[in-house]
Amino acid sequence: MSIYNKFLILLLSIVFHKTLSAQGSVKQLDASEIYEELEKFNFLGTALYVAAHPDDENTRLISYLSNGLHARTAYLSLTRGDGGQNLIGTEIRELLGVLRSQELQMARATDGGQQFFTRANDFGYSKHPDETLKIWNKDKVMEDILYVIRTFKPDIIVNRFDHRTPGRTHGHHTSSAMLSMEAFDLSNDPTVYPNQAKEYGTWQPTRLFMNTSWWFYGGRDKFAEADKSHLVPVDAGVYYPSRGISNNEIASLARSKHRSQGFGSAGGRGSQMEWLEPLKGEELNGSKDLFDGVNTSWSRVKGGQQIKDKMAEILETYDFRNPSKSVPDLLAVHDLLQNIQDPHWKPIKEEHLNNIIAACTGLHIEASAEAQQATTGDSTEVTVEVTNRSDYHLQLQSVHVNQNLVTEEKPLETNTQNKWFHKVNISDDLKFSNPYWLDQKGELGIYSVEDPLLRTTPQSPGALSATFNILVEGRLIEITKEVNYRYVDPAQGEIRQPFVVIPPATLSFDKEMYLFANDDAQSLTVNVRAGKDALQGTLTLEVPDGWSVAPQSVEVDVAIRSQEKGFAFELKPPKSVSESYIKASIVVDGNSHNKNLINIDYDHIPLQTILLPSESKIVKVPMQKGGQNIGYLMGAGDKMPECLTNVGYNISLLEVDALTTTNLDQYDAVVIGIRAYNTLSKLKLYNAALFDYAERGGTLITQYNTSRRLNFEHLSPYPLKLSRKRVTDEYAEIRIINPEHKVMNTPNKITSADFDNWVQERGLYFPEEWDEKYEPIISCNDKGEDPLDGSLLIAEHGNGHIVYSSISWFRQLPAGVPGAYRIFANMLALSSDNKRP
Repeated sequence: MSIYNKFLILLLSIVFHKTLSAQGSVKQLDASEIYEELEKFNFLGTALYVAAHPDDENTRLISYLSNGLHARTAYLSLTRGDGGQNLIGTEIRELLGVLRSQELQMARATDGGQQFFTRANDFGYSKHPDETLKIWNKDKVMEDILYVIRTFKPDIIVNRFDHRTPGRTHGHHTSSAMLSMEAFDLSNDPTVYPNQAKEYGTWQPTRLFMNTSWWFYGGRDKFAEADKSHLVPVDAGVYYPSRGISNNEIASLARSKHRSQGFGSAGGRGSQMEWLEPLKGEELNGSKDLFDGVNTSWSRVKGGQQIKDKMAEILETYDFRNPSKSVPDLLAVHDLLQNIQDPHWKPIKEEHLNNIIAACTGLHIEASAEAQQATTGDSTEVTVEVTNRSDYHLQLQSVHVNQNLVTEEKPLETNTQNKWFHKVNISDDLKFSNPYWLDQKGELGIYSVEDPLLRTTPQSPGALSATFNILVEGRLIEITKEVNYRYVDPAQGEIRQPFVVIPPATLSFDKEMYLFANDDAQSLTVNVRAGKDALQGTLTLEVPDGWSVAPQSVEVDVAIRSQEKGFAFELKPPKSVSESYIKASIVVDGNSHNKNLINIDYDHIPLQTILLPSESKIVKVPMQKGGQNIGYLMGAGDKMPECLTNVGYNISLLEVDALTTTNLDQYDAVVIGIRAYNTLSKLKLYNAALFDYAERGGTLITQYNTSRRLNFEHLSPYPLKLSRKRVTDEYAEIRIINPEHKVMNTPNKITSADFDNWVQERGLYFPEEWDEKYEPIISCNDKGEDPLDGSLLIAEHGNGHIVYSSISWFRQLPAGVPGAYRIFANMLALSSDNKRP
């Protein structure tokens, strides 16, 4: 089999088998869904939607293309959304990228599309495509885009954003459109990435559109008045009677999968127009058919006319009460398909048809391991299950798990569950399970992925896969399933999770950062988690020059798999200011391992297993604290409480409903987490308790909120209005407006050096108007823009202080930025000398 076809089979196995839902339940296609698959099988047209991030996509149009037109449809998101915010948890950066990648796949499982990515890393908000393309490495991103076009072979491409408006919106958005426009012209040129063109061929899409809307015209009223004669109208509000749901409702369900971004949507009903602006390719000449001039029937491929005729008969005679009646005719199509020579469509349609036949026979196929995790040198028992729920003669010819034969030549009696058990050795050549784009260290704007077959796929292949070869009335169909783990939860019933292979030992530090304010040594703990029974090894810590650790290594002995055991070390800082990392590794059976095991576990996505380098930031910088006891009210989710605990503060997590009954005066400061007023609907009801606390002598610190759908009166006892403005350059000059203010001097003297080595951005959603009682402390701006003075506002309030800050503390503290800790310590100390009741 060619590399090209192997790629297709890998991709299809990920895309079509959407049976493992977020909760792990298995979903068999019902009669209506089988009919829809038949309609899609009968359509030989392909559409590609292109944008920059998870949640940029128009799920209504993707669903319409897939379910309304029955086109093979995919969304190409250039990034995984790593630089965004997280509304539901503390994951940021690469972990947020993993979460959002899965949310996209859950959205595609809902709206019927497929999912692609490039290696581009979402490095944060960018104000111009010139900056974006420079940081991304345009050549590599273009290589990936062309790879998708040349392998997926779309007839039409739809851009979400306008390529003609650089600087008006997010630079990533505009860049996605600019790259798509350029790729349309390059994809058919064999001299562009010639090795890729030689391997996969070139391709010329028929036409390119922009999915425009009122937003691009400056408002609904302006769009209503605009000349739309050059636009193609598409009514995407169609109703699907066989499913009892409208396209709008499907789109809303898909959109709502983006939980981390707060994009829950209500299901709309009725006509809903989408507007497409033709940009490149063949003219429509007044036609409203997006695929006009494209042969989307089986006559598109040589020898396909007979399949076209047979499919017309199948669709006409389909029995919704008994889909298995279509099996004989589908087997006839199977026979005809063998004569098709088209190297692109044949493997795609073979895979699709095999799964349709399996669905029509009610065939249940599954392979599950006895445990969710295993490590090299282990063996795991895999249970293979096949149940024929039709009256047709089916015979299991063979089952292989990673090319190991499990069973062969078994008749599959009607409605009889068949199970086989097979021990699979976890050999050294099996890679540890991990999102493939995190296996190697990348750059700021691009992930490092050597394997071109993986670069654009949504996730890594499963650790183990089972291939079932089944004879249906004498015809061989092949179906591949990834091996999962299943168990019964007393409250939720049967649960399925991905089976993973992990190292024999994984390592984690007890803190993500160790901050040294003086020359004293600190104790630290490295937790060793056993991936197997009777783990033995040598644990070693590596520190940079000037630092010392004792002991340098320890012997590890952990008796039981999955047990975690801590080992104590003492770390001594250098005399001078220093910022670096301490790293842990363990040698087990002669092999060195240095990974930290992280699980992302939400009920709307499958369980995710991530292996990242086992390291922790170490910082030596003078820092004093003027307050000790801090109350923290969590908003959308961040790691601020953990970070403050790590440097010696006593943190108490507050609950909104308990604000009136909690003695807030016990705290030197109360901090409100990021986007709290966006996410905690009841918080405004308890403002009086918070403001009164400050008036009695406390410090109330409110971190950033977004301006969207927010009543600004709730943010402060004094007028304050937020904007959408931000400073995206983490190196942007900081100008101290009032260097004499207490927050710049006590207990730490703040200088310009404290704003060095920040990450991703300075701040976001800056206030643009504020009451004269607020005093702005610092000013900053991106290059060529007006100064923004509202990133840190402090007002005296009675005997205490009210602070509003749009600085991205939630990024700086977890990243271990020394100056950010010193400034935040001063904010916490504003009222520490006050005596409260």
